[in-house]
Amino acid sequence: MDPRFLNDWSGVAGGTPSEVHRPASTEEVATIVRRCQSQNQRITVQGGMTGLAGGAVPGDGDVVINLERMNRIEDIDELEGVMLVEAGATLQQVQEAAAQRGWMFALDLGARGSCQVGGNAATNAGGIRVIRYGTMRDAVLGVEAVLADGTVVSSLSRLVKNSTGFDPRFLFIGTEGTLGIITRLTLRLHPPMGELSAAWVSASRFEALPELLRTLKARLGASLCAFEFMSGAFVRLASRLCDQEAPLNASADWHVLIEAAGASGASAESGASAEDALQAALADALDAGVIDDCALASSIAHRHAFWRLRESIPEVLTHLKPAAALDIGMPWSQTAGYMQEVEAALKQARPDAQHLFLGHLGDNNVHLISGPVDAQGLHEVDDIAYRALQGRHGTISAEHGVGRLKKPYLHMTRSPGEIGLMRRLKQAMDPAHLLNPGRIFDDDKNGDTRCNAEPHSPH
Repeated sequence: MDPRFLNDWSGVAGGTPSEVHRPASTEEVATIVRRCQSQNQRITVQGGMTGLAGGAVPGDGDVVINLERMNRIEDIDELEGVMLVEAGATLQQVQEAAAQRGWMFALDLGARGSCQVGGNAATNAGGIRVIRYGTMRDAVLGVEAVLADGTVVSSLSRLVKNSTGFDPRFLFIGTEGTLGIITRLTLRLHPPMGELSAAWVSASRFEALPELLRTLKARLGASLCAFEFMSGAFVRLASRLCDQEAPLNASADWHVLIEAAGASGASAESGASAEDALQAALADALDAGVIDDCALASSIAHRHAFWRLRESIPEVLTHLKPAAALDIGMPWSQTAGYMQEVEAALKQARPDAQHLFLGHLGDNNVHLISGPVDAQGLHEVDDIAYRALQGRHGTISAEHGVGRLKKPYLHMTRSPGEIGLMRRLKQAMDPAHLLNPGRIFDDDKNGDTRCNAEPHSPH
């Protein structure tokens, strides 16, 4: 069997599926699901296999439905900016199709060439532009999905406002394929951004970064589209692995990549540029001692070099493997104390490993990479990082989902009432627990034992 159907980027050790299907239409998906329902066969749904929570990894005997052949861009409304697309289209394919028609699909991730928009919706992906455009949930106007009994629910709304009862899309966005298989989507497009300006900032105190972000949000407004922070240790390692010098003194404790977009079209000529506003705000932050230093990108190549360091996560994970890779979230006011507590505990527990922090501060998302660590170390990192979230109003997953790996920790950031409601929805929509079983929570008292959720190094 082709090994690409057996593992995603999480490295979870899966089982051997009984069948692998690559349907080319919603009706083919429905036919497969109806047969599985009649034979009580469990189903694993797969997209681009870029997840870090083990959600796409099959268990022994599962029927795999891989959506890679359902990749058509069906229609683009150039007047209103609405796209109808199949779930297996890659994010990059959608971005390029929108650009060719004078529009932009705002969601952007480092895995854009591999991840699929159906999977982006199933996990409510975020990425680097959430601060301006929101998550995938904000980009989806409607969905078509196949339920656990093979029923097709087509709710491909093209409207931003529709107050006629329950909205079916929210049963499927962010629920990781456990309530239905998304097969088609209507997506909201935006006008393309104007000229982009980027800056690299260094600071000695993490507490300075939320203060700077608050100022930039007030002064730049919607022009601000990225605020990516990185620990000094991450930047130093990324710089070495990419053979590229850091834009500023790499010995600084904290770094931030900031990006702002000017207005496009005629409006771009009528006022001050985003670059001028960004430069003025950073100059004031320097004068006030909030930040230590800053550098503005002087060219497109310079801006790409900034992003090359920030998007070096695959190289970092490969260098540190086996590595733990977490995507947690919490309010800005909790972030500095959380990272200090967790870093101290990790250094004591695993002094020979590197512990790196980075993330999208504007949407409360913190990534932690720890490695190299053995299997016991991977569990130690999870235990330390997730337990420290308790009482901080945070989440164990800000964008990758719960999948198989994080379900033992779900109770740490979700209340019994919330988990109980999830179980009731699952029972109502999939009483035989056939769709993506063992994801988010175990299906029964005995748990899901057909897939070994022992993490290995992400690819």
